[in-house]
Amino acid sequence: MVAAVAWLSMTAVFPIYAQQPKTHTLGNLWPKVEANYPGVGARTTAIDAAEFRERAAKSNMLPQINAQAQNSYGTYEGSAGAFFPQAGFFNVSGATDAGNASTMVSNSFGSATVTWELFSFGRRHKENKAANALFHQSVSDKDAYLISLKKTLSERYINLLYNLAKLNWAKENAQRLNEIRKVTAGLSAAGLKPAADSLLASSAYVQAKGEHDKWQGLEQAASIYLQELFSGESVDLNISPNRLIRPTASLSFGKKAMARSHPVLDVLDQQARYYSLMGQVQTKSRLPSLRFLGGYAFRGTAINPEGTASEAWKDGFNNPTNNVLVGVGITWNITGLHTHRLKSQAYFKEAERADF
Repeated sequence: MVAAVAWLSMTAVFPIYAQQPKTHTLGNLWPKVEANYPGVGARTTAIDAAEFRERAAKSNMLPQINAQAQNSYGTYEGSAGAFFPQAGFFNVSGATDAGNASTMVSNSFGSATVTWELFSFGRRHKENKAANALFHQSVSDKDAYLISLKKTLSERYINLLYNLAKLNWAKENAQRLNEIRKVTAGLSAAGLKPAADSLLASSAYVQAKGEHDKWQGLEQAASIYLQELFSGESVDLNISPNRLIRPTASLSFGKKAMARSHPVLDVLDQQARYYSLMGQVQTKSRLPSLRFLGGYAFRGTAINPEGTASEAWKDGFNNPTNNVLVGVGITWNITGLHTHRLKSQAYFKEAERADF
């Protein structure tokens, strides 16, 4: 009685099924494939890259700040007025009567500008939507790849089961023919059977051994081919064939409509959406954009207020001036009208191709 109670208590702590030999099924092989196969990691990295691109597209809507600092040595000829020569700095200068000044002076200059695109006819909005579509496309691409990988795993798994079954059959057949060979050899030695029967039995046995060696090689190759997907230990399929040959539930296949949502179809849908949005972005790029401009500049020069110029480098930081300039500008790439139209048509055709 005491022994029975002890056995029951140990069974509660260590279940019986945990002591059975470990076998591999598709259910416990797939997590290993998903965790270790490099292709899955590549698709995950592509999703991360698409997410960064989406965030970068959104950041383009923020004010763009540019700064510079420089020190130069050269000639000078003043020109009254203020303007933005190019993005990143602005220039303010005035006429100076140098008198007996030097023709070469040292200068120091630093500036910062802010450019904020106030209105672009919806181009930035379309760029953000296109980046979002590209992100969802990468997600669907990973899902589609996982389905393809599951298909590959199932094919290699079933192929290993098939080769294993054929190997077991070849082994049993070789053993059966070996017994027949032994019996035939004995009868032939006793003179009850002709020697030809013994030779035929021996020939069939040798052929069965060759068939066994062939399926043994195919089974080993299929096992290695399966292990390539998860780089794990050897595969044990002791009970798996019975699982597939004798299913626990009956299978019924009725006429069912194809699912509207499928990762492979989602990839194409997102791809078509991305190309369509990029075509709209190119269409919007043909239009001008309205920008707010602002800047601050510090300037030092070796030209004194009375007009005397110095060649000394240290004097280039003297006579400081500070200037502020704000304004509104409209930018319109006239030459790009035709180019953006062609690009938009190309994207629309790509979207049409994906739809087909």
